[in-house]
Amino acid sequence: MRLDREWITAHIPHQGRMCLLDEVVSWSATEIRCRSGSHRATDNPLRAHGRLGAACGIEYAVQAMAIHGALRSMQLQVAVRTGLLASVRSLTMNVDRLDDIEGDIFASAAHVHNDAAMTLYEFNVSDATRALLVGRATIAFGPTPTGWPAGGMQP
Repeated sequence: MRLDREWITAHIPHQGRMCLLDEVVSWSATEIRCRSGSHRATDNPLRAHGRLGAACGIEYAVQAMAIHGALRSMQLQVAVRTGLLASVRSLTMNVDRLDDIEGDIFASAAHVHNDAAMTLYEFNVSDATRALLVGRATIAFGPTPTGWPAGGMQP
């Protein structure tokens, strides 16, 4: 099964242009790596003042985490739990912006820890040769909002 943009939008709440990732390159029980070219799009919904700032890479990473949660839920045959970004820590941004990156970017996330209320991931957004930003994100769990498609986070 190809895990492309169509599959992704069927499994996470991010829809339309707000779904930033194009495909899952690889994944395991603890890690995921996704590819995207949407950072170059002039209609990227995160662009502001004619540019896509590096901090927007956090959203790319969080969407990779949501996809990982959906995949893990399917693998474990458990209900998907909706998660919300609660915090970002140890963030290092090695570039000022993403829209001037010529090639595709890759959002990777590695599961570190979880409990009933949250899960913690380390993340990396990179291009073909370097890390653009790295950090850690905490995802807090809550009830699934009405109207969202199946998808979200799973510890």
